[in-house]
Amino acid sequence: MENKYLSVTAVTKYIKQKIELDPHLQKVFIKGEISNFNHHSRGHMYLTIKDSKTQIKAVMFAGNNRNLKFTPENGMKVFITGNINVYEPFGQYQLYIKNMEPDGVGALYLAFEQLKEKLNKAGYFNEENKKPLPNYPEHIAIITSPTGAAVRDILITLKKRYPIAKTTIIPTSVQGELATGSIVQAIERANNINDFDCIILGRGGGSIEDLWAFNDVLVAEAIYKSNTPIITGIGHETDITISDYIADLRAPTPTGAAQLAVPSLTELVTNNKQLQERLLRSITQLFRVNKDKLTDLQEAYVFKNPRQLFLNKEQQLDQMTDQLKTKYKIYLTDKQNDYTKLIHNLKQQHPETKLINAKEKLNRLTENNKNNIERIFTFHTNKFTSALDKLILLNPLATMSRGFSLAYRTTDDTVIKSVKDVKIEDEIEVQVNDGRLSCEVIDKRSETLGE
Repeated sequence: MENKYLSVTAVTKYIKQKIELDPHLQKVFIKGEISNFNHHSRGHMYLTIKDSKTQIKAVMFAGNNRNLKFTPENGMKVFITGNINVYEPFGQYQLYIKNMEPDGVGALYLAFEQLKEKLNKAGYFNEENKKPLPNYPEHIAIITSPTGAAVRDILITLKKRYPIAKTTIIPTSVQGELATGSIVQAIERANNINDFDCIILGRGGGSIEDLWAFNDVLVAEAIYKSNTPIITGIGHETDITISDYIADLRAPTPTGAAQLAVPSLTELVTNNKQLQERLLRSITQLFRVNKDKLTDLQEAYVFKNPRQLFLNKEQQLDQMTDQLKTKYKIYLTDKQNDYTKLIHNLKQQHPETKLINAKEKLNRLTENNKNNIERIFTFHTNKFTSALDKLILLNPLATMSRGFSLAYRTTDDTVIKSVKDVKIEDEIEVQVNDGRLSCEVIDKRSETLGE
């Protein structure tokens, strides 16, 4: 009878075979939302794909996800290509993902935005990190493909604008799987040579896939760490890459990068001529002004009659000598007065004088304190006597000494305030000045005092 019962393993294997033999489940196209995303330390991605009604567990192994151009996140809607199979240890079916694309936005664009946000938060785009470019570079490194149109445009522009600059081409791949490593090595090589004033990193236009090497994080790191300033001229004017954001200067095209890298020699020569003309005009004007000053000096009175000038200065010297003597006497008198005041103040500050003044002040304070204490004592004595008189008047014992008494109920020792508090034949006690009286109520009548 036991032979008709199958083991859990046998049932699971049977279901697994059924699913594997179903051609509709070996290549499925699924659209859904990511949840419970977990990128394992070994590289595999575990997640759940769901819609509004159900969900399915999924896995994307490292061999498949290493080519993803974006980072999956919870809540992201995606298009998935894969197959359905059974994970035997848990006896559950799950989706094995081969390829995944974002829903509504391209994977490359999403990867671009994610890396851009990450590097921006890390400070890679900050202006304070950008290096200044030399005004007159002597040696320029050109990192680009040696066979493309970009290198030709750059060389022609540099030769036309600033032919005295030396250029060195560091060839690199600018497209394809090898481009990233090639660009990084070229930038590092240019820095290791340490003979360049600036670097032009460029390539011609293309699709986002063609330009993708310039959006790679390794290239971004190499540009950021470069000691030599870098100008980028990548693609057309509308093409902006991560490298453009990090570079010390971004040009819209390779030709534009060459224009920004060097000044125009023609403009420099023209400016130099203009400066020479301005300098000549300034020297001529300065010469004319100084010549006029010399003429004025030659015709001045001092040169025509120098002895009279000397005599005038002698007279001025006598006047200033007299003024100095007068001011000196005034100054000396002021200082003598200051000295007299200081001697007087010093005597006032003498320890013996200060001791006498202190004793006098102490005597005054002592007398004042004595008078204050006596006045306070008298005040509080009078206040105490008045309070004592009032207390004596309010003392119930004093009232009893004048013939008054208090009546209490014997049962609870309560003061009797009204005839209503007792009944006929109740036993009461009467407190008089020298003791208590035990009494019995034999009669009571109500009457109002004072009527």
